[in-house]
Amino acid sequence: MIERMVLAAVVVTMACLASALAGAPPEIPDVTVTVPRPPTDQELAGDSLRQFVVHHATVHYVNTGVRGNLAHWRGGRQSICPLTLGLDPGYNAFVTARLRALAAYVGAPVQSDPQCKDNVQILFTTNPQETMKGVVKWASVYFPHRYGAMRRLIEYRNDQAINGWYITTSGGARALNADVGLERLNLAPLWPRITPNWSNDVGDMSGIGIVILVVDTTKVAGYAIGTIADYAAVLALSVAQSPDHCDALPSILDLMSSSCGTREPPNGITAGDLAFLKALYYRNTGLGSSPPRDEIQDNMLRQFKGG
Repeated sequence: MIERMVLAAVVVTMACLASALAGAPPEIPDVTVTVPRPPTDQELAGDSLRQFVVHHATVHYVNTGVRGNLAHWRGGRQSICPLTLGLDPGYNAFVTARLRALAAYVGAPVQSDPQCKDNVQILFTTNPQETMKGVVKWASVYFPHRYGAMRRLIEYRNDQAINGWYITTSGGARALNADVGLERLNLAPLWPRITPNWSNDVGDMSGIGIVILVVDTTKVAGYAIGTIADYAAVLALSVAQSPDHCDALPSILDLMSSSCGTREPPNGITAGDLAFLKALYYRNTGLGSSPPRDEIQDNMLRQFKGG
């Protein structure tokens, strides 16, 4: 199956978290999802909520507020099954469990069996460029006609602590009973270099089938494991636009942004992140398209106002 083909192609450098993350706590934190502080009136002023949605919602994939075209996990046989590699076993288990807990909290479809066939792979390594070569090689074979245009989108970027890809599917509700390895697949990069033919190069992104995140342990040293787990979880649950936007409404994606000035970086998933993901997954994602951006914005505001 395609999940195993991709993972087998990736060379994972096993790194001990105790040495990779200098600020790691002595004990593994609890995976229970606690409600972050609500946003302030200042954080919700003006068009801040719209901008937050824009930067969380794949704006370069048919940029319209009224069409339900955001990439999401559909459910059924294409439900989330995470696997973490490259850390001490306890930390691997924590990152996996935290992603499961956050996905369940926001209503994203999660495989109930912890021994399921993984389709979200979070790989910690000291050599991310080498690790990513396997997927790039796979893409050159799987997408022979589009790889020339796709290559510049999926190449390794050494300016980010986390690189990776979304392998996406089409087919609507049919995907509920389909093995992702038998579906027509498309490949979208994390933190893409946008081109005029973006949608043609990456293809249909309506359904997320596989997520591969490669974490450079040399760039996340000093961050708590819970913070990195939340950052990876938001990336795994939705195709985010850019790592360097700093909107008025805080996000865990602000963690490594250079645009936030003196604002204190978040230490975990924020109220904005959870509200966005709840709005993305509040309806049955397997039976139709995602909610459009305008509806997501309205849904988030109702959550913040207690409606």
